[in-house]
Amino acid sequence: MSQAKWVIFFNNFKLSDTVVTSWIIIAALALVSFLLTRNLKKVPTSKVQVFLEFAIGGLANFVTDTMGEKTLKRMPNMIPYIGSLFLFFACSNLIGLLGFRSPTTDLDTTLAWALITFFMIYYAGVKFNGFGFFKGLLEPIPFLLPLNLIGELAKPISLSFRPFGNILGGSVIMKLLYDFLGYVSTLIPGISIPVGQLLIPVPLHLYFDIFAGLLQSFIFIMLTMVFVGNAAGAE
Repeated sequence: MSQAKWVIFFNNFKLSDTVVTSWIIIAALALVSFLLTRNLKKVPTSKVQVFLEFAIGGLANFVTDTMGEKTLKRMPNMIPYIGSLFLFFACSNLIGLLGFRSPTTDLDTTLAWALITFFMIYYAGVKFNGFGFFKGLLEPIPFLLPLNLIGELAKPISLSFRPFGNILGGSVIMKLLYDFLGYVSTLIPGISIPVGQLLIPVPLHLYFDIFAGLLQSFIFIMLTMVFVGNAAGAE
């Protein structure tokens, strides 16, 4: 289930279901953002604007508390980036409920997100501390440089494999469950509709698709903020 499938062909140009689903999510988020923000006023007069200001204010406070005011003053775009990343990540995990293949079950997707975080760590480190930031790789003694390099390379690997493994594992379990319930239904005389597939998987969907999906999204943005914040604050 981790293998992407080609779904659109233009001669030799191919698009996988991962890319198509990602575009659908991006388009949906862009449309919803446009509809919610097209009539904003300086003084809120609608419940929608009040909610949006509350949500954006809460996000700004959360990112500031995690990364520090010093970091946010020089990297203010981190607030919209973290918010956008969480929404895209969460929607990618939840879209499986609509019958689509979750982009998170493709390692290419999670690796791309992890590499963005990885390069952002070094961007923040150099931006705040100059190239002296790399001296940290020689601490506490230069002899540990190889181990420190391995530790740095482990960051994008762990960031990418954690959500990929969790979401893919849940997808595999649900697929096996549906196949099993469909088989059991064929053994019951007089029943042509797999009724077990309509009720029994619901609690597992609540856990694997909703709880685990949102949890992995939160963990990813939290680690991104911690790693980037630590790099910016390193001496």
